[in-house]
Amino acid sequence: MNAALWVAKTGVDAQQTRLAVISNNLANVNTTGYKRGRSVFESLIYQNLRQVGSQTSQNSQLPSGLSLGTGVRTVATEKLFLQGNIVKTDNKLDIAIQGKGFFQILMPDGSTAYTRDGSFKINAQGQLVTASGYTLQPAITIPTNAQSVSIGEDGVVTVTVPGSATPTTVGNIQLSSFVNPAGLQPIGQNLFKESASSGTAQAGTPGQTGLGTLAQGFLESSNVNVVEELVNMIETQRAYEMNSKAIATADSMLQYVSQQL
Repeated sequence: MNAALWVAKTGVDAQQTRLAVISNNLANVNTTGYKRGRSVFESLIYQNLRQVGSQTSQNSQLPSGLSLGTGVRTVATEKLFLQGNIVKTDNKLDIAIQGKGFFQILMPDGSTAYTRDGSFKINAQGQLVTASGYTLQPAITIPTNAQSVSIGEDGVVTVTVPGSATPTTVGNIQLSSFVNPAGLQPIGQNLFKESASSGTAQAGTPGQTGLGTLAQGFLESSNVNVVEELVNMIETQRAYEMNSKAIATADSMLQYVSQQL
């Protein structure tokens, strides 16, 4: 295959991947706790046709070499865990994390997943659960006769019940942090799983050991910047067009050569 055709083909593939990532960011612009993705590219191996610095005579060397690139490839679609905007909802079961940390969620298979989405509900047993019904860990059970629910910055959950003027503590919300959050494995439903690259989860009390604090009645919005994504989309489109033009140009040159033979 003509070298230019192959190089341009890898460029088209890379821009298609980048557009898919941008599209997913825009689709999740209103998803609570969503973290935007970013495509990471690297150049492919070079064909070294003339080694830089090689001897041209006994007393002279090449000041530059002759290397031909073979294109580009996508090596990662990393998540950027920047803080999203904190939006007031006044819902007592909505909790935003201000700073580092993830809520711990018990999955149906017994494993633990992690999320920044604090829009919790109450299930039939009175436990705090995600929109998909997965239980917050450690489990917090709200009494059926609770008149009010208060969640402190440090994760302490208290309720008031009829006949008692003193609030009753029903549990403590804990957060987990990771050495490398970008290494977490996204699994959908606003959830992430621990991986070898993320490091082991370090659980702790909100507001301590570098963890963020909690804000009741607030939610963290997506950290997607719509204007930035639209600019990236235009840039991707232009790069795609240029690579497509390179393919068309290489094909036209091959046609010209074949007509002359």
